Amino acid sequence: MVDRQPSVDDAITALFSREYTRLVRAAVLLVGDVETAEDVVQDAFVAVHRRWARITDPERIGGYLHRAVVNGSRSVLRHRAVVRRHADSLADQESVVDAADVVLAWAARAAVLDALAALPRRQREVLVLRHYLGLSEAEIADTLRISTGSVKTHASRGAAALRTRLPKGDLR
Repeated sequence: MVDRQPSVDDAITALFSREYTRLVRAAVLLVGDVETAEDVVQDAFVAVHRRWARITDPERIGGYLHRAVVNGSRSVLRHRAVVRRHADSLADQESVVDAADVVLAWAARAAVLDALAALPRRQREVLVLRHYLGLSEAEIADTLRISTGSVKTHASRGAAALRTRLPKGDLR
């Protein structure tokens, strides 16, 4: 009997080495801070590892990871919204610091993060997947489970909104 575990671990390690930094950077754009983004991406890799035996098409692992990061980011944002709604009961825990302001010290990055955060969720997700991860419209549609027409609409509307919120030099 051959043990598959070493090859699974090798494959996950190679995937991690190749994708981790890009996925963390994309997650920072979605959730707004590095520590949370790292947690989201690590959770996505754990999920891939856990489901490795059920993966039938290795070419789709990247898409699965992208979807897991987007879904994990959504969960974080939902949790934050609940915490904000119940902030009065959490008054003793107001020592939460926005790590993005500390880590992303450059004013341009902070402006981009703020502008992205102001966008509707779907527009933000489409723009991050397209411009940061470089996914095609079809890949974005698959990741978000929407049509390519919706991807185009969200990208166009999101880019137009960013143009009104950011000085020309901040869009890179």
